[in-house]
Amino acid sequence: MVKRKVSNPLALAVLAALFERSMHPYELAGMLKTRGKEQSVRMNYGSLYTVVDALARAGFIEPVDTFREGRRPERTVYALTVSGRAELKDWLSEILRTPAKEYPEFESGLSLLPVLLPEEVIRLLEERIKALDGRLAEVRGFMERMRETGLRRLFMIETEYHEALLRAEQCWVRALITEFQGGAYEDLDAWRRWHAEVIAERGFTEEESMH
Repeated sequence: MVKRKVSNPLALAVLAALFERSMHPYELAGMLKTRGKEQSVRMNYGSLYTVVDALARAGFIEPVDTFREGRRPERTVYALTVSGRAELKDWLSEILRTPAKEYPEFESGLSLLPVLLPEEVIRLLEERIKALDGRLAEVRGFMERMRETGLRRLFMIETEYHEALLRAEQCWVRALITEFQGGAYEDLDAWRRWHAEVIAERGFTEEESMH
């Protein structure tokens, strides 16, 4: 991956918004919020202004106008520069083309499963399924609300991707629970033996190992 002068994902969203038209930061925030981009990019007003300043220092955007409405603070309108358009295209192309190794917390948790007993893992995964059900309902509700505002599918395609990931995780976790509960998972006995051996070696009680 290329080392970027400004690497915050919010910066990419700002560059893409300014590709559409020149705007001041407050207007930028409104556009990103209206299109639901806070669902996929961490965003608050403080970080947005910090990112805008960083992009300006890097030469990717530049002020093209200032104005004041009534007694409100003066606002600066920014536009993409030639290098900003090149950075936007290069950065977005890299993201779409190149799979990146990410480190989701759930994947980290799965890598450490033997610390818990299978029965406890089953209970926790069943709770996760309920949470995924709730999250899927939220995402679908959000997509429906966005459609009702007239937002085109193209501008919320990342939410479709998020929904697909949630559905895939839900399916995988359910299948894993079924394997654990039915005893079809081939390492269950080895898992229990390893767990018991560690507890005995370390002098833990079974109750302590569950907390």
